[in-house]
Amino acid sequence: MWAQVSKAAKGYLVSGAEVPSPKMDRLSTLVYQMAVDEGYFDTSTVEEKLGLTAEQAERAISTLRLLHLVRPMGEAGEPLVPVSPEVATAQLVTPMEIEIRDRRQAAEQVRSDLAALLPLYFERRRLRHSVEAIDVLKDTAEVLDVLSVVSARCRKEVLTVQPGGGRPPEVLEEAFPRDEAMLRRGIKMRTLYEHTARFSIATQKYVRSMETAGGRVRTVQELFGRMLVFDREIVFIPSQTSPEGAVVTREPSIVNFLCALFEQMWNSAAPFFEPLAADTPDDVKRSILQLLISGHKDEMVARRMGLSVRTCRRHIAEIMQEIGAESRFQAGYLAASRYRIER
Repeated sequence: MWAQVSKAAKGYLVSGAEVPSPKMDRLSTLVYQMAVDEGYFDTSTVEEKLGLTAEQAERAISTLRLLHLVRPMGEAGEPLVPVSPEVATAQLVTPMEIEIRDRRQAAEQVRSDLAALLPLYFERRRLRHSVEAIDVLKDTAEVLDVLSVVSARCRKEVLTVQPGGGRPPEVLEEAFPRDEAMLRRGIKMRTLYEHTARFSIATQKYVRSMETAGGRVRTVQELFGRMLVFDREIVFIPSQTSPEGAVVTREPSIVNFLCALFEQMWNSAAPFFEPLAADTPDDVKRSILQLLISGHKDEMVARRMGLSVRTCRRHIAEIMQEIGAESRFQAGYLAASRYRIER
């Protein structure tokens, strides 16, 4: 009997042991309804009142027992009394929830223990060979784990480059508590955005909060790419082979070069809330043409310029009409002399 029920419906694992989990069927429901009406019952009562065979009655009662919906009144095994579905649920589900919680805690412990080895891993690789002091993180979860460890160990300074327009509000909301905590620890933070980020309400709010906490933010017309630098010792840059990943390096020559590039951009940048001199039409067209000649598509040009795709395409059409170009390839050559664009 028990083997039949177990074979019919098994499923849950609790503390490594398989626990049968049969489903309520029509006969089991009828027997449970009778149990609630009668208050107590035995197998013969089920057969008599519901007109079931001995096999049907035993199967239904076995299902109810396994689901903790009936229990013996005493030690003899019968008669049986009904149990509240709430109580039965607690008896069945609580061990599963404890198992899930324990496994989740174990997973977090493993994650924490292994993440603590990351600084050692990078340092030993750097000492072994400078070229090998580069590692590729393949996905967002891995990047966030490493960032969490490196941020917690940061001692002096963080440099950030964020190209594109304003960042999503949910990203900024998640980032601010972590950034504010670092500023309170005395970490100096400088961030570069592109001018188009100035038009984002969420980014404006974030920058005001950051500057109040001690951070510094500036903007430039165009940035070279996303970058994070910690203590001028470790750099995160986007991975070309894994869009959701990152490349991490501690190699001193690479780190020093990227820090120098940041300083050059920073010195030519304007404070976030300082008014900007308006670009002339020729400045805008020159920038658009430079991006087109570099091989960027309309969507990328629009994003880099902080324009809508429709507005960007209108500018491109006007440029081609002004210089008499019939194709973008021809426009590149004709525009070089007019706008002094280097190919």
